[in-house]
Amino acid sequence: MRLILLGAPGAGKGTQGALLAKGMGIQKVSTGDLLREAVRRGTELGLEAKRFMDAGELVPDDVILGMVREVLAEAKAGFVLDGFPRTLEQARGLDEILDELGIDLDAVVVLDVPDDEIVKRISGRRSCPECNAVYNVYFDPPAHAGICDRCGAALVERPDDDAATVARRLEVYRAQTEPLIEFYARSETPVRKVDGLRDVDEVQAAIREALRP
Repeated sequence: MRLILLGAPGAGKGTQGALLAKGMGIQKVSTGDLLREAVRRGTELGLEAKRFMDAGELVPDDVILGMVREVLAEAKAGFVLDGFPRTLEQARGLDEILDELGIDLDAVVVLDVPDDEIVKRISGRRSCPECNAVYNVYFDPPAHAGICDRCGAALVERPDDDAATVARRLEVYRAQTEPLIEFYARSETPVRKVDGLRDVDEVQAAIREALRP
């Protein structure tokens, strides 16, 4: 199975992608993981990416696409692309890679979650700087507000999790990534929308059902 998993930040792509990969015996591919691994290994593309990252700049598409190509060429059992591509330019570049490798996508799965839910999921996150436990003030709060249940440390909010930043991230998603749904709808690749406003297991079951022939 060869899949692309799309959805707004906080829609659950990472969680669902990991479950799909484990359950189907395929590889989960996220650009964040690829970048970190390539930098850790000191590959040619990793070193090139590190130059941009160290300078506080975005890693160019050609570098990211090069990393994606290397992984897809080896993913013989299949793959799920988690949150990639993010732009039309990346989607076109991915199409070229897939054509070159002789790979056809089986489906694009879109996790559909309302914006107000996204804001709660992300802006409600609180993490423990000591033991790395994660809570959500709306859905999974600690027993005592602001205090970690495990170790008693004060919980913190990541700077990029505040509501204003989340709203901006959603704007970027609507402008840059959401058009990919129409892009793939015009292709021969099936696009399957799944309601992401359910618990993790129910969403995973809905994805599996949507992927049935």
